[in-house]
Amino acid sequence: MPVRQYCQTGMTTITLRTLVREPRKVKRLTRAGKSVQVTDNGEPLWILHPANGTAADEERRLREIDELLDEVLRGPRSKIPLSKIVLESRR
Repeated sequence: MPVRQYCQTGMTTITLRTLVREPRKVKRLTRAGKSVQVTDNGEPLWILHPANGTAADEERRLREIDELLDEVLRGPRSKIPLSKIVLESRR
């Protein structure tokens, strides 16, 4: 499977099959500082980031997480109890 590059984000996209069969390719890309998006049947599954990101990258990531959490918390509360959601997810 070919590795596709998205110029807008600088993120490389690979299939789950490629990740399983060629893990060194992902290792090489993340060592070079690139993020890798893993897809399964064309649907995004995971985004792998290099572990040695800069402090600015970590700060941006934390800011994005805070923005997402703020957006979720502003939304309406679920009428389904969390305990029921957890129990059903374990089936």
